Amino acid sequence: MALPVETFFLHPDHQGTLQSQIQQMIAQGILSGRFQSGEKLPSTRKLALHLGVSRITVTLAYTELLSNDYLTSRGRSGYYVSRNAPAPPAFKPAPSGPDAVDWTRAIGNRYSGGQTPSKPQDWAQYKYPFIYGQADPILFDHANWRLCALQALGQRDFTPLTTDYYDQDDPQLIEFIARHTLPRRGISARLEQILITLGAQNALWLTTQVLLTQRRKAAFEDPCYHALRDILSQSRCHLAPVRVDQDGLPPDAIPPDADVIFTTPSHQCPTNGTMPMDRRRALLDRAREMDALIVEDDYEFEMSFLKPPSPALKSLDTDGRVIYVGSFSKSLFPGLRLGYLVGSEPFIKEARALRASVLRHPPGHIQRTAAYFLSLGHYDALIRRMGTALHERRETMQNAIAENNLQIAGQGAYGGSSFWMRAPENVDTVQLAATLQKQGVLIEPGESFFGGDDRPKHFYRLAYSSIPATRISDGVAIVAQAIRDAQTSGAIRK
Repeated sequence: MALPVETFFLHPDHQGTLQSQIQQMIAQGILSGRFQSGEKLPSTRKLALHLGVSRITVTLAYTELLSNDYLTSRGRSGYYVSRNAPAPPAFKPAPSGPDAVDWTRAIGNRYSGGQTPSKPQDWAQYKYPFIYGQADPILFDHANWRLCALQALGQRDFTPLTTDYYDQDDPQLIEFIARHTLPRRGISARLEQILITLGAQNALWLTTQVLLTQRRKAAFEDPCYHALRDILSQSRCHLAPVRVDQDGLPPDAIPPDADVIFTTPSHQCPTNGTMPMDRRRALLDRAREMDALIVEDDYEFEMSFLKPPSPALKSLDTDGRVIYVGSFSKSLFPGLRLGYLVGSEPFIKEARALRASVLRHPPGHIQRTAAYFLSLGHYDALIRRMGTALHERRETMQNAIAENNLQIAGQGAYGGSSFWMRAPENVDTVQLAATLQKQGVLIEPGESFFGGDDRPKHFYRLAYSSIPATRISDGVAIVAQAIRDAQTSGAIRK
């Protein structure tokens, strides 16, 4: 298959003959890597017709490039990029300069500069990746996911694969969530009360856009999921961070004028605290008293391998004031970006309209693949397998932490996939993480989870979801030694 003629065009300001311009255009394409070795060029007739020049002009250009070994000819089949293309010719590069636009003035809203930390893209190449939220290829059921994806590509599923749902979702996925997923959390919802999102983060963004204005106040946990703080800040609402304790968000500390309360009662992010039933009821009472709404991010409820999870806050709600956020991205794989919102119909109606105006709906093929994976029982089998593996890794890490005299600041009573750790107060874990990365160890500094100007710098998170149990003990020992070295060498926070 030849290179498309649309990739070739003559520059109106070029100085020189048409033949020389065609030669230079093809040579630059080869030398820049756009035209790969062995690729076929358009025929002289097609390229001449596309450029509006005579065929002989193109033929002469090809012949010159052939003589310089930029191209090679294969009998009657045409011209191809040579495998021995020479050094670049002496042509003047296209002029370039700074933008004429003053972007400091042109940009009306800024979304960069948030607190979301970056993770190495090649995290899997590190020997001790104590990082959260990445898929473990040892645990993921790739074979059955592939079969479900192929099934979703079949002729029978042509409509869900190709249709524009506009503001709707795959009916099979919605029905499974309503009949199987939500009842396990004690939630009963009609199909009209469920909306598929691009993961939990997209669900939180939709919720924030619908519920909050510049005059309204949002109460949220501190520390919390850093992306939530960024989302709330971008909405320009009034922010009311509430410091959590070992049981999560304390209802009495919520400002009385808060309009929306964001919480993670199953596994508080990042401390892993689980909100007791008495506090859940107290939180509902507090919200009723304030006439506030609650956004429940049911974070990591699937990872409750120590004992069954508590009922969701939404299941205790009799007023319709709780909006529930769920996600398959953490339990399946983060690149899936598939979550869902559950709430009263007036709210879901507005969230659905907003989603449609921004992205229509999550891809139909992804939704149908997930529906098959869930309905065929593969998801439940995966969760059981993950629970067994994470239980083993948790015990290994807990023992290694005790042996190395490290301090746990928070751990999930029901399970989870990480430990919230506290280093000595004079240790800056951002610097600690940089030191450990050079030794093949990845940890997550805790500073970005906190808000305000005086954020604690001595917390960090050790996750065990992406590291084999056999490597945990050695990795924890390296972390402990790095902390001791930081204290004795003076490489500590002043």
